[in-house]
Amino acid sequence: MNDIKSVRGMRDVLPDETPQWQWLEARFRQMAHRYGYQEMRLPLLEPVSLFERAVGVSTDIVSKEMYNFRDKSGENITLRPEGTSGCLRAVLENNMCYHKTQRLWYQGPMFRYERPQKGRLRQFTQFGAEAFGMPGADIDAELIFMVRDLFTGLGLENHVRLEINSLGNSSERQLHRQALVNWFSHHQQLLDEDSKMRLAINPLRILDSKNPRLQTLIEQAPRLTDFLQQDSQQHFATLCELLDKAEIAYRINPRLVRGLGYYSHTVFEWITDDLGAQGTVCGGGRYDGLAELFSGKPLPCCGFAIGIERLLLLLAATNRTVTDHRHVPDIVVTSELSDGGISALLLAEQLRRRFTTLRVLTDSSGARLKRQHQNALNSQCRIIITLNHDGHIRLWDLQSQQQSETDNAGLMTMIAARQQHWQKSTPNSDRP
Repeated sequence: MNDIKSVRGMRDVLPDETPQWQWLEARFRQMAHRYGYQEMRLPLLEPVSLFERAVGVSTDIVSKEMYNFRDKSGENITLRPEGTSGCLRAVLENNMCYHKTQRLWYQGPMFRYERPQKGRLRQFTQFGAEAFGMPGADIDAELIFMVRDLFTGLGLENHVRLEINSLGNSSERQLHRQALVNWFSHHQQLLDEDSKMRLAINPLRILDSKNPRLQTLIEQAPRLTDFLQQDSQQHFATLCELLDKAEIAYRINPRLVRGLGYYSHTVFEWITDDLGAQGTVCGGGRYDGLAELFSGKPLPCCGFAIGIERLLLLLAATNRTVTDHRHVPDIVVTSELSDGGISALLLAEQLRRRFTTLRVLTDSSGARLKRQHQNALNSQCRIIITLNHDGHIRLWDLQSQQQSETDNAGLMTMIAARQQHWQKSTPNSDRP
């Protein structure tokens, strides 16, 4: 019995799953390209100080969930727990916003040490889009448009809903924070232990509590919207107007917050009821204060992130999985010759060079011919070619169920004719 297993919370993506991943990743790229976002490829390793400064030493992410270690030079580094901080670090380090704006996207694994469960892994994959140097509500709306277009293209528009809120600016949030401290301190005897800790560190996080005994208290707590001044109110009103004109349904959720101080103005989430407790599929918002923590200079920023594993779960839950034929061979070459598969291998290579768009697979199992044919049928290929003992080549067209014997030159002519027919009959297919 194999006693070597993957690290808990880090799963393999097996070959029968990768076509679905690649199909979804292609949708992300297509969406980003249509909106003019350019790809960034960020390192997996970042300095721990990046997240201590951005996310905060007292947050669960930094204090409990990050994979930190010292490398051989003694530098304290970590596997990235999220992409926003690294993306902004790259923008500032490379002076990418000098007299210009940036629209960027990235994709890749993130790492957090937390209890693995459905829709939540210790190594998880995110697609993120970030916009830098644009302070208006129009870019907030653009990001929401992008996600709406993605969900519509995936057929999920009736399975997700949009919730939005405004966090105002830092001074408004400070006034609200003090009001929350006063409110929850006055009712401290009703708080659970977790909320009591949050009261001292970050009272906004109490609003995220799922404890049913606290919901009435939370509902009656002071609302940030009551502390917003004219500029913040106008920013949020403009966003709502843009969403209305784009016919995007939304719900204003005054309890939708971010526990980190650098967030400002717009926050949004796309939520589903089809995945149980792990209902947030996409989260985003404006984080104008983050750049100032790094460089001391303000830089308007906003973005979103989508958990790919969670989105794949939603596609499966709504029966929207996709069959990707790009990994299905067009031709499988089998052989009953006793040359160890050499002739089949060379014929397959000849076919690939002659027909550069076709996928040609050689059966190198060493099995009897009957088993080779069954393997080929299981692969869902279009044509099975067999090298016979008598020197002839047999072509079995699985679509027409016709079999023909020919020589090498005749085989090339037959394949050319079938390829031309495939291109005419399915011009927009993934297959040639």
